[in-house]
Amino acid sequence: MKNKYVNRSKISETKFRQIVKLFSLDLTATQITEIVGLNPKTVDLLINKIRARILLMSKSSDSTNGVFEADESYFGPRRVKGKRGRGAGSKTIVFGLYKRDGKVYTEIVSNAKAKTLQAIIRGQVDIESVINTDAWRGYDGLVDMGYEKHYRVKHGKGEWSDGSGNHINGIESFWGYAKHRLNKFKGIPRNKFDLHLKETEFRFNNRGQDIYAILLKDFRSHPL
Repeated sequence: MKNKYVNRSKISETKFRQIVKLFSLDLTATQITEIVGLNPKTVDLLINKIRARILLMSKSSDSTNGVFEADESYFGPRRVKGKRGRGAGSKTIVFGLYKRDGKVYTEIVSNAKAKTLQAIIRGQVDIESVINTDAWRGYDGLVDMGYEKHYRVKHGKGEWSDGSGNHINGIESFWGYAKHRLNKFKGIPRNKFDLHLKETEFRFNNRGQDIYAILLKDFRSHPL
């Protein structure tokens, strides 16, 4: 069936646009399936392709120069018996960079050690930029790397600002948004978490924009 948005498609363009529209409204695959009346496997396949494309569209931050907030967060079970501390149990560690008045960039990491976080920062943030972080030891050494405008917020009891304009409120706002949104899926397979994470990043970065139009334009230029 001819479909300018999907190569070798078995559904019509009209039906595909309907799926993209519902996906843009952030409905789940189950909800979309009930509305469009297609086989669940067909809907799942298309949604996975859409998420894979979003992953490709979100490979880097929007700019390397500016004022950034860096922080890491942990996704997964709230508590695992016998495990304590950062990344305890089966939690997935995600590192995030938020550019003030800009966009967020996320990356799944194996640990929150200085070497790991510094490598990402070096690849995404210009040396002249301002970086705000908390006091986690994983951010030790940024000044030695040349990031002379590194400011630390020693937060406590939910405080994320030092009162002098240095804060990580932006990235904390994203973490709250991401966890609230991902909770509705009632558990995400580890092998698909990166797709859901980048979709969440994409939605956050394009808040206020027409996601449906953005996706269709991309699919028209580069069919799935």
